[in-house]
Amino acid sequence: MQEHETVIKLDGVHLTLGDGASKVHVLKGIDLEIGYGQSVGVVGPSGSGKSTLLMVMAGLERIDEGMIQLAGKDFSNLSEDQLASFRGRNIGIVFQSFHLIPNMTALENVAVPLELAGIDDAFERATSELEAVGLGERLTHYPAQMSGGEQQRVAMARALVPQPKILIADEPTGNLDENTGVQIADLLFEQQKKRGMTLVLVTHDATLASRCERILHVRSGEIEEEAGEKQAENLSAVSA
Repeated sequence: MQEHETVIKLDGVHLTLGDGASKVHVLKGIDLEIGYGQSVGVVGPSGSGKSTLLMVMAGLERIDEGMIQLAGKDFSNLSEDQLASFRGRNIGIVFQSFHLIPNMTALENVAVPLELAGIDDAFERATSELEAVGLGERLTHYPAQMSGGEQQRVAMARALVPQPKILIADEPTGNLDENTGVQIADLLFEQQKKRGMTLVLVTHDATLASRCERILHVRSGEIEEEAGEKQAENLSAVSA
């Protein structure tokens, strides 16, 4: 695999959500290519379509028109079951809300995707991932017994445990205080570099976005890329 060979490709992607008077054309002809191992920040005002863009990349939202390819696989040719299976093997997802299962321990939460995939050493691998995110001492704790930062680490370990090619993060520090957010961001980029994953990150945090190699600005369902000095100049408006 060549560095920055295309792993995510969107071609003429349109998506409309809602019905009747509430119908909204959310994504309007999106063209985008992202390479293996790249980190890409996605910024823009609320309602601009940036989180929806992540959802279509993850195959969680079906598009109306256009093409999405991840790791050479065309989503339009996949059934829902095939898409879920492909996502489970290739895409890790971290949300702003941690989405942990409250009556499961940290270890059980992380092991879930492997158990669903029928992997025998699910708990051994889950233990290793929790150790990798600094939670080796919290394996038997339940979400309610952990801080927000610890819960997000569990969520990150769960996203990483299938060893995905792509990590998608939607406001991963949005529910955390500033110091904890920085720790989670450090861990996110450390794991991305260590594993050579592609990272696509939606954030309102200009500082966090600036740590990515590329920054995409979504406005009214359309995308533009900011680079160099323009990137730094325009990011100050994102967090306003």
